[in-house]
Amino acid sequence: MKLKLTLLSIFLTCSINPVHAETPVFELIIKDHLFFPSELTIPANQKIKLFVVNKDDTAEEFESHEMNREKVIPGNSKAMLYIGPLKPGRYPFSGEFHPRTAKGIVIAK
Repeated sequence: MKLKLTLLSIFLTCSINPVHAETPVFELIIKDHLFFPSELTIPANQKIKLFVVNKDDTAEEFESHEMNREKVIPGNSKAMLYIGPLKPGRYPFSGEFHPRTAKGIVIAK
């Protein structure tokens, strides 16, 4: 009887799927050569998925040297990037094709 309980306990322990935390998803929109929101707060020390939706007719490049990310998003389309995990802090980004207007910052808290 003791052996059956032990085996049953091992079986149940091994067969339970561990709960995996899902990657948080955030969205940035490019419209009129501006990023919305211009400040994006994300969790620190955690990888995130960032969807960048370009509602302009022209392409824009999401660029951040501090986050080591660069991605061209064609006009009227969207792209997905993984960012992080980032230490707590502020990480600027810009649109390389319109650097005067397309600016923003990721705040990792």
